[in-house]
Amino acid sequence: MRILICEDEPDIRDILHSYLTSEGYEVQSAASGERLLQMFTKSRPDLVILDVMLPGIDGWEVLNRLRVRSRCPVIMLTALGRVTDKVKGLSTGADDYITKPFQLEEVGARIAAVLRRSTPPSGNLSLEIDDLRKIVVLRGNEVTLSPKEFALLKLLASHPGRVFSREDILAELWPKSHYATAQDVQKYVYLLRKRIERDPSNPEYILTVRGFGYRLAEQLVTPSP
Repeated sequence: MRILICEDEPDIRDILHSYLTSEGYEVQSAASGERLLQMFTKSRPDLVILDVMLPGIDGWEVLNRLRVRSRCPVIMLTALGRVTDKVKGLSTGADDYITKPFQLEEVGARIAAVLRRSTPPSGNLSLEIDDLRKIVVLRGNEVTLSPKEFALLKLLASHPGRVFSREDILAELWPKSHYATAQDVQKYVYLLRKRIERDPSNPEYILTVRGFGYRLAEQLVTPSP
């Protein structure tokens, strides 16, 4: 699981980073809201820990901007302990709220609880394809794909579990081309894996069936208008 921390106080940021890393999470950190927003799309976190009092744009505004493009779980972190602030955070779209000072064990427990609530049930890897708007949402985050990458994903998602040969993919993606080859198929499988896989070298979604072709994991959810 990937966690992205946004905290401007170095000591708190470093303590959280060390603790969560020791708990087995993959952790990245940002010292400002602007930096978090820059990192968010590329890092594709499973959860964000977001301080309210930040330099530049504050945590409320960062949360608003995140909610425009993602349903990624967000835990607000702040020295403000008033009930009105907690209500504001939760009503703005935060999933939980931790008040400083805090115990690391509490942070760990709240993260685990939020992830349990937000993680799809076993067997559901949460991939949504909106063919009309050409939008792909993976684990709650919108993924930007090129037209060819989108077409490849749409083809594989049309029959999850079915093996598509390289010839099948060539016929669908390059129907009138006499120059496209199996190497082009391999190239776009590679590019698509870089976009959607947690670890492209150990894919969960786009699976290779050696000697035959590629298939999409059967448990993916792929509603498409």
